[in-house]
Amino acid sequence: MKEKTLAELSALIAQKEISSVELTQYYLDRIERLDGGLNSFISVTQEVALKQAAAADQKIAAGTAGPLTGLPMAHKDIFCTQGVRTSCGSKMLDNFIAPYNATVVEQVSNAGMVMLGKTNMDEFAMGSSNETSYYGAVSNPWDTDYVPGGSSGGSAAAVAARLTPIATGTDTGGSIRQPAALCGITGLKPTYGRVSRWGMIAFASSLDQGGPMAQSAEDAALLLNEMAGFDPKDSTSIERDVPDYSANLNDSLKGVKIGIPREYFSEGLEGGVENVVQDAITEYRKMGAEVIDIDLPNTNLAVPTYYVVAPAECSSNLSRYDGVRYGHRCDDPKDLEDLYKRSRGEGFGDEVKRRIMIGAYTLSAGYYDAYYLKAQRLRRLISEDFSNAFSKVDVIMGPVTPNTAFRKGEKADDPVSMYLSDIYTIAVNLAGLPGMSIPAGFSDNMPVGLQLIGNHFDESKLLNLAHQYQSVTDWHRQAPAGIE
Repeated sequence: MKEKTLAELSALIAQKEISSVELTQYYLDRIERLDGGLNSFISVTQEVALKQAAAADQKIAAGTAGPLTGLPMAHKDIFCTQGVRTSCGSKMLDNFIAPYNATVVEQVSNAGMVMLGKTNMDEFAMGSSNETSYYGAVSNPWDTDYVPGGSSGGSAAAVAARLTPIATGTDTGGSIRQPAALCGITGLKPTYGRVSRWGMIAFASSLDQGGPMAQSAEDAALLLNEMAGFDPKDSTSIERDVPDYSANLNDSLKGVKIGIPREYFSEGLEGGVENVVQDAITEYRKMGAEVIDIDLPNTNLAVPTYYVVAPAECSSNLSRYDGVRYGHRCDDPKDLEDLYKRSRGEGFGDEVKRRIMIGAYTLSAGYYDAYYLKAQRLRRLISEDFSNAFSKVDVIMGPVTPNTAFRKGEKADDPVSMYLSDIYTIAVNLAGLPGMSIPAGFSDNMPVGLQLIGNHFDESKLLNLAHQYQSVTDWHRQAPAGIE
């Protein structure tokens, strides 16, 4: 059962070969038995899940079920879930019980899906290894001495270990695609504004975007059908019709133009990762795609630009956590200043503090023009690089990360090295484009992801290319040894 994709489980439920309650209990049992060695969940919502599953079975019996009714899933613990702790991986929100559902949570709940629990993550989505969580590091199911990537590492590890058939994640600079690559699953970051951010705890508001993390592109398409859409409660949401993302999965790739950025295959890319990516590109050639070399000349500016823009926005967003209204509050404050200082000092971890300080500095008087304004200008240049490329090609392809998963603690004392692990993903967020990671093979027995980048609102095209590749390969079907 654990090897079946969401689409296959949907067929089993529709044919009444298994009930939602039985399927939900199966995954709850797997979480209880296996997650102790992975730490991929912060909260397991067994009572809620079984109640939702029973309601789903009633809909199925009445003939009013949809394609996702009764299917289990997990939410990254950045999405507010009514009556359930929403911690964002931080001590600051350890005691926060959300009074409402995020729009994404509401949409998948309306589709009849069952919430197994909330997955672990880097604190406030700040990290690339899932080692900054207040609840402890998450382990990579392929080798528990290694990181799963971040910040959506809990969702990636849970899907890879088959503790849930699918999960939500969020991507600010690669936080869906990078852990998907390191854990050997499929992850999709949609176009900025395609999925509502209302009820998704903010890190960097001009970059954050929610998306699906799954075994296959077909599964990602099924979940994106429910997640996507205009939300009047989100001022950055795009009012645009949502296509059926499953409709064009089987379209031919003959004549599709794939751009290969020269800048993505330069110094810093591990040889084993490059070989896997080149093999995947060869498969696309066999399927009839045309491969064209392209240039993205401002690629080297993406990381420094991001690490001015994102911390600036985070310093503003996290100012609301002051110990007054909700979240962690220090004991016996002497006065208001003491309340602020100790509540924030105790509630935030080192990486969050580091980014708040960087952001506050770049926005301060005398430095705004030198740093933040200049970063926004560079952001425009990076976006124009992609626009120029998409005038020549349909999709861009390359590695997701320069290397496979690294050992826990290996980069803990070197934040710059950690930041550079997102070198191929960050520019996509700066430009607001859709990006995707799909399993493409292994290097030194660890998974390697292939990145697909599309023009704005070209999620269907990315899903089509991913599905066609997964129709002729089985990398997405492979599961970690020992996960029984």
